[in-house]
Amino acid sequence: MDFSFSPEQRAFQETVRRFGVEKLAPFYQQREIDGVILKSLRKEMGELGMIGVELPEKFGGMGLDCVTAGISIEEVAKADFNVSYVQLLTSLLGAIMKQHPDEEVGRRIISDMCSGEIMVALGLTEPRGGSDAAHLILKATKDGNGYILNGEKTSISLADQCDMVVLFARTSGTDAKGVSAFLVPLNLPGVTTTRFNDLGSSAVGRGSIFFDDVKIGADTLIGKEGEGFKLVMNGFDYSRALIGLQCLGAAQASLEETWKYVTERQAFGNPIAKYQGVTEPLAEAETLLTAAKLLCYKTLWLRDQGEPHTAEAAMCKWWAPKTAFDVIHNCIIINGHFAYSKDMPHQQRLRDVLGLQIGDGTPQIQKMIIAREKIGRVAVPY
Repeated sequence: MDFSFSPEQRAFQETVRRFGVEKLAPFYQQREIDGVILKSLRKEMGELGMIGVELPEKFGGMGLDCVTAGISIEEVAKADFNVSYVQLLTSLLGAIMKQHPDEEVGRRIISDMCSGEIMVALGLTEPRGGSDAAHLILKATKDGNGYILNGEKTSISLADQCDMVVLFARTSGTDAKGVSAFLVPLNLPGVTTTRFNDLGSSAVGRGSIFFDDVKIGADTLIGKEGEGFKLVMNGFDYSRALIGLQCLGAAQASLEETWKYVTERQAFGNPIAKYQGVTEPLAEAETLLTAAKLLCYKTLWLRDQGEPHTAEAAMCKWWAPKTAFDVIHNCIIINGHFAYSKDMPHQQRLRDVLGLQIGDGTPQIQKMIIAREKIGRVAVPY
């Protein structure tokens, strides 16, 4: 068993880390105020090969492995948790777009995503519930050589900043076999978006996308009719490990800042690092973050080897965000009243990572998946 990164991976990690320190971290809190991730920043990331790391070179990616993609997203999230959503969505949706029947369309869209020229949203969640992706309501009704879309997607990250959406819609039946995937521009007549007033991740923004008699061509279909559910579930086995590293990167930043703080802060004539009640929670945090990172990177390694990793991905998704939240919370307590101020980034990291305890599958759903992988469908309630 080899737990080390290769020299090439370490060099890439250092490039991303330096970019994070210089270009991302100083403006993390300002981006929350501005409520936007600028295209100019995305394009800088694209030039450095930080977006779509694992996507094939012929599609505009770097053609590297999933572990290296994990390294990239962890380092970006450590500097600015919200900017790492650009990488997350590109990796998830790029893998789906590779299935587009017109390879030239797939190549053009993925290349533009990897360069930072465009952003594409994931259009899956509906008002009736986010985790039951097999029973979608939004309809894509056949109309001549195309389709007409009617319905709402909600809780969509970057809903009002994206150029397009990979939309999952019902083309037949009432179960997973009737779900299809489409690539839909968001500037079409009949498409409107909203933005929610969320607790965190304001630079990303979350909202609804409405489709009112929106006409799309047959060429927008990704894969074949009825393949949408399978496409997105396979993608989640990957993105859930990346989400784990996103959250852990943010927690690592708070932990490193807190170690520095306790060696400088004086109380009772000593740095407070002299007191075990201060350092023991930080030692526990180091242990938990190390264990969670190993789980995430093992999951990515399994994907690179073509091995099953559905259960491991679900473990990453429920445990890593929770661990990150708990670690950041403890860092706030140890930093004391200074960290309670919005002038410091701890409170923003806490709010930001909380969103990913909910989004892309709740902890309860992830534990259900783990049970299903262990004992079969007897563990599934439907």
